[in-house]
Amino acid sequence: MTTQKITIEPVTRIEGHAKVTVHMNGDGSVEHAYFHVNEFRGFEKFCEGRLVTEMQQITPRICGICPVSHHLAAAKAGDAALGCPPPRPAQLLREIMHMGQIIQSHGMHFFELGGPDLLLGFDHDPATRNVVGLVNADPELTLKAVRLRKYGQAVISELGERSIHPTFAIPGGVNRAFSAASRDKLLSGLDEQIVTIQAGVAIFKDWMNRNMEDINKFAVFPTGYFGLATPKNSLELFDGEIRLVGRDGKQLVKFAPKNYLDHIAEHVEDWSYLKFPYYKPLGYPEGAYRVGPLGRLNMADQIDTPLANAEFKLFKALNGGLPIENTLHYHYARLIETLFAAERLRILLEDPDILSTDILNTRQNPQERGVGCIEAPRGTLIHDYYINENLQLTKVNLIVSTGHNNYAMSKAVDSVAKTYVHGPVVAEGMLNRVEHAIRAHDPCLSCSTHAVGQMPLEIEILDPEGNVSQVLRR
Repeated sequence: MTTQKITIEPVTRIEGHAKVTVHMNGDGSVEHAYFHVNEFRGFEKFCEGRLVTEMQQITPRICGICPVSHHLAAAKAGDAALGCPPPRPAQLLREIMHMGQIIQSHGMHFFELGGPDLLLGFDHDPATRNVVGLVNADPELTLKAVRLRKYGQAVISELGERSIHPTFAIPGGVNRAFSAASRDKLLSGLDEQIVTIQAGVAIFKDWMNRNMEDINKFAVFPTGYFGLATPKNSLELFDGEIRLVGRDGKQLVKFAPKNYLDHIAEHVEDWSYLKFPYYKPLGYPEGAYRVGPLGRLNMADQIDTPLANAEFKLFKALNGGLPIENTLHYHYARLIETLFAAERLRILLEDPDILSTDILNTRQNPQERGVGCIEAPRGTLIHDYYINENLQLTKVNLIVSTGHNNYAMSKAVDSVAKTYVHGPVVAEGMLNRVEHAIRAHDPCLSCSTHAVGQMPLEIEILDPEGNVSQVLRR
């Protein structure tokens, strides 16, 4: 059958650069839609030869949105490679910074990146389907959202001197002690942020109750679910073992992050630079899994803070305790994690050890390899370093969160296109739903090398004879 092709490039309101091609049949139905990551990742190669102690400042430059995740993963890999586990106070301080990262990143995504589609509508004018539109629609809520992100950034800068590309964690610990004044400052602003997060949860649940028809047909499909867990399988964002549960929610495997290569392999498709990880024993695509907020909450059995755990129980009840397969529930899971991060931050700030000056282990016992793992806002992040006798890197492997979700995003794009896109005239709102299939995962494609130049969005729709029949621009 004669087909036409729609190209969406770049996908907007995500970090990094990608495109979507929608291949349509002559009758206006979708044959297949593809998610293309069209960046080339070069960080691993040009880090070879650098000192392992430099990686805490090199790798945050991968991304301006999640530099803290790379900063801390690099420090943890450095701890392991140099054989210098940090003292407890240093671990607590690193986790405080990480909670600030979760709060600012998750808060920004719901209110400013993904939220406009929900709060204003998928078919809203794209010129104001963004934070500007939110300001006009609800200025008070928007200001609260801005203050939430500002608070998360303040947590990071109180420790690392700046909120982007901080200098704080080093192999063996951290490079400065924490003050009582900084602790008190952060504690004083925390209650206000919890109220804002709870308002976000209420907003989503209200939207959910009014839009169940869309939720139940918007990219709903089974996968495995993957993330860090505590020994009791509670949600863990900073440190722990990796747990993978299957499509039925039952545990498939639990392992130390350094052993990831024993369990995870990568599939390759010729239409994307990004590989497709999967669980080896099940093969591809049966072994594909999801990470990030939806993956972590499906993987976990409980949350160890009261407010977040109460909301977690309601989340789990949506599918009778079985995994939640609905892609739009990434937003619900993200808000629950934000609430957990705020509660966890209070626990950390009230721990007396954070004021200790025992913050660095200077005794080193270098190893040939070090692996660092952390739950970045977008999912499980692994830094894997091999070093020589001069402490120079001989091999680097960075397994970024978005890579784990490649199968899920590709599946979601195809599913949403087939559900919502119909010809011959394709409305902009139809294509925005396809973009949101990616946006809901909050991918960070900036964890690849950055593109250069302007990024206008122009979509050309071709008829079966190859002529341009419609053009959409942003």
